[in-house]
Amino acid sequence: MFTTRLIHAHEKKVLVLAALILFIAIAVPASNLLLDPGNPLHVPSHVVPLFGKYLCYALLALALDLVWGYCGILSLGHGAFFALGGYAMGMYLMRQIGARGVYANPVLPDFMVFLNWKELPWYWTGFDSFPFAALMVLLVPGALAFVFGWLAFRSRVTGVYLSIITQAMTYALLLAFFRNEMGFGGNNGLTDFKDIIGFNIQAPETRATLFAITGIVLALVLLLSSAIVQSKYGKVLIGVRDAESRTRFLGYRVENMKLFIFTFSAMIAGVAGALYVPQVGIINPGEFAPANSIEVVIWTAVGGRGTLIGPIIGAVLVNFGKSIFTAAFPEFWLFALGALFVATTLFLPKGIVGTIQQGFASRRDYKAAAEAEKGRTVSTRDPVDVQPQAAE
Repeated sequence: MFTTRLIHAHEKKVLVLAALILFIAIAVPASNLLLDPGNPLHVPSHVVPLFGKYLCYALLALALDLVWGYCGILSLGHGAFFALGGYAMGMYLMRQIGARGVYANPVLPDFMVFLNWKELPWYWTGFDSFPFAALMVLLVPGALAFVFGWLAFRSRVTGVYLSIITQAMTYALLLAFFRNEMGFGGNNGLTDFKDIIGFNIQAPETRATLFAITGIVLALVLLLSSAIVQSKYGKVLIGVRDAESRTRFLGYRVENMKLFIFTFSAMIAGVAGALYVPQVGIINPGEFAPANSIEVVIWTAVGGRGTLIGPIIGAVLVNFGKSIFTAAFPEFWLFALGALFVATTLFLPKGIVGTIQQGFASRRDYKAAAEAEKGRTVSTRDPVDVQPQAAE
């Protein structure tokens, strides 16, 4: 009974992808820790955080798909929510360094000692506690999205204008975090992390665990997102995307519906940033760059927006290609990325997954039409007249 309800609550392809992600979340760490380096199935230790980064990007793309693919809000500022979640985790990791820093100050991070800060800023208070930092990972991006969305949606800002102001918000945060007096490390950001919850952040076991946690979180968020879009709220949300004025005329509070999904999406992006930082080992203002948010849009478009599984596939494929392409032709990567987006727009407007789904739907419609035509042909065939023979 529970399995039947679960299948009805989610699309089967979503369940398959979630199961595949969970399998990868277990298989990759197991391969790294349990198999000998000479084994062909062994995953090297330096590859584990790279794959973990791909999963973080997939989680970020999934967050964007909720607002763009299902609500029609093209946000060019999701990189800001990602970076804020990363900074919240980075602040916790910096507090864990303590006296092991270059200047051996038990309270102040090295960059504050270098800049002659005398005491820890008030907004760093509490970040020596992991639960507090985890709470801030959700609350800071969520609060910013709530305030921003409340002002924008109440003013009925839509379309390209909303996209522009989300990008302006990201750029403003970029400039703010670059300043040394903000207390976030300036241009260098936060780095040189030592521990996370008491475990050495560089140890293979810790990296494998972080990868597994990232995969599990991605699978859970995918299932939760699927439950949302398959619910009555999700159906109305699609109505907002396709016909906002008509949906408002039917009595729905469109602003509230947009505000909820925008805030929820920002919190997911913050979680993605928090998982990204300990695996990459650094967070700096470059994560706020508008180009990063545009890249997220490209991942989502390539995979197929409005499909949930498409953005995950697009994020992994594009970033895997980026890793290979930038190693061989680093100076041409941005041109290749732009060409990919143009080609997707011209030849795959629904993305990889959307195009495949459209092909299967067309095939089903063709078969259904053929069966219906066959049935009409049989039913309208002239009956055979049988004349009784006259009795002799």
